[in-house]
Order: sequence, then structure tokens, then C-alpha cells
Amino acid sequence: MANADTTRIATTETGRMGRVAYARIAPNEDLVQGVEKLCLAEGFRHAFVRGGLGSLIDASLGLRDGGYQQVSGPAVEVVSIAGEVRSGPDGAPVAALAGIVADTQGNVYGGPFLAGWNPVCVTFEVTLEEWLPDAETAA
Repeated sequence: MANADTTRIATTETGRMGRVAYARIAPNEDLVQGVEKLCLAEGFRHAFVRGGLGSLIDASLGLRDGGYQQVSGPAVEVVSIAGEVRSGPDGAPVAALAGIVADTQGNVYGGPFLAGWNPVCVTFEVTLEEWLPDAETAA
């Protein structure tokens, strides 16, 4: 018998891909908030983060227990990044990004990036792809 804590409900959404933006996040700007600002500037209500290249001064990643892990830099390399941006209740973009980072000793860590705690080191290039759900495109 399935435990209620382990049962997941999946939903699907139909739509289509829209525009693609290749952009740069400036030094000392937060990675998560930078992606949100880029979506706002491009007019993306919803988007997928398709990839990125760059490093962070320090990284803060969420843990499954609700805590976080701090990865000290400088120059914590982002090995991979993925995620999505959705409009919040007020219409502002809200990014949920996860990735893998490596510290200066080559230790590897992974998890969701915590908004406000992941400052870009030099620059961070990111690829965003707009998502246009059918429910919104039909309206």
C-alpha cells in the first residue's frame, strides 16, 4: 500500500516553445534574481533555462531537509544548470533553478540555487527559452 507521503500527483501542460534569449548576468548580481530580471526584460511570463556558463563568488544550495549548504569560493564553477521560470500570483517572474557546482578544490555539490545567495563572479551567460502554455495562448 502506498504511503501518502510518497504518492505524487503529476500534471501535464500543453503549449509551445516561443522565443529564445541569450543573455549575460553581471558580476555581483544574484544568479536566480538575474534570471528573473532577464525574463521580465524579455517579456517572458514562463521560460525554461536551457543552459548557462559562468562562476559564482560563493554558492548556496538547498538541501532535502530544508537546510542549505554553503560552497565557498571565490570562483565556484557552475558545471550544469537547469530550471524554469513561472509568473507568480502578482505576475512577477519566479525562477526555480537547480544545478551542479564545483569548488576551488574540485569538490562537487548539487541542489537548488537559493535566491539572493548566489552572486555571479565575473559574468554568467544563460540561455532562456520562452514557454507559451495553451491556456494562455488561447486567451
